[in-house]
Amino acid sequence: MPELPEVETVKRTLNALVAGKEIRSVTVSLPRIVRRPEDPLLFAALLEGQTIGSIERSGKFLRFNLDGWVIVSHLRMEGRYGLYDSADPVEKHTHVIFHFTDGTELRYRDVRQFGTMDLLPSGEEFAGAPLHKLGLEPLAPEFTAEALGKKLAGKKTRLKTVLLNQEVVAGIGNIYVDETLFRAKLHPERAAGSLKPDELERLHRCIVDILTEAVAAGGSSVKSYVNGQGESGSFQDQHRIYGRKGQPCHDCGTPIERIVVGGRGTHYCPQCQPAGQGGTEA
Repeated sequence: MPELPEVETVKRTLNALVAGKEIRSVTVSLPRIVRRPEDPLLFAALLEGQTIGSIERSGKFLRFNLDGWVIVSHLRMEGRYGLYDSADPVEKHTHVIFHFTDGTELRYRDVRQFGTMDLLPSGEEFAGAPLHKLGLEPLAPEFTAEALGKKLAGKKTRLKTVLLNQEVVAGIGNIYVDETLFRAKLHPERAAGSLKPDELERLHRCIVDILTEAVAAGGSSVKSYVNGQGESGSFQDQHRIYGRKGQPCHDCGTPIERIVVGGRGTHYCPQCQPAGQGGTEA
């Protein structure tokens, strides 16, 4: 699933590709992709004549800002956007097409069919689902060690499980939690509320640094991810822990281990990330 760096990269490429374009019509060939309004024909009708002002990101969600509406889009496992000429053949698994007045088309393709789109009135996009419960935005100025500490305080749940909770920190997924905890030298099964002040500061700094570096590299292409221009990311070449089970740790040489935490495959170095104090819960 694309995480914050990948979605941020898609956002930036789409702004370069489609900002300012006027929608002539919309084709929805898989109705369940559109959650609101429930009628895909109404979704298409409301978008006719709308102009894309900008695309923004909230956690793992894209927000297409239009004249009076906002499309909130989640790519889920394998959703992707691409700009095409209207004469280009339509690829299999293309479920939504935004036809622009200039003869180009923004096409949404999703092999797994898990992606979603919600059309909401401008100004109301954060009042309800799917954005209303999102947690701290880790690349925003408001994301401080103090703010993170308040989210973790008193929690006996495992640190990795808490960081994957989108109501705590928005946008971080399996790859970047593993990379962050390795750099911060914190065991993924530590109780989230057991961190000492210096460990909390280190965790905060590593979250910001890892995500910033990943955005600069265009994200991680470990499966099918490409940006809005069809380009792969390169941060996977900088992964130091994720997907490296049995390989030597870059820092100490100890074989990297893989365990399951909260139902998610988790990579860590038993030497660099020793188990800490404090109980945990599943």
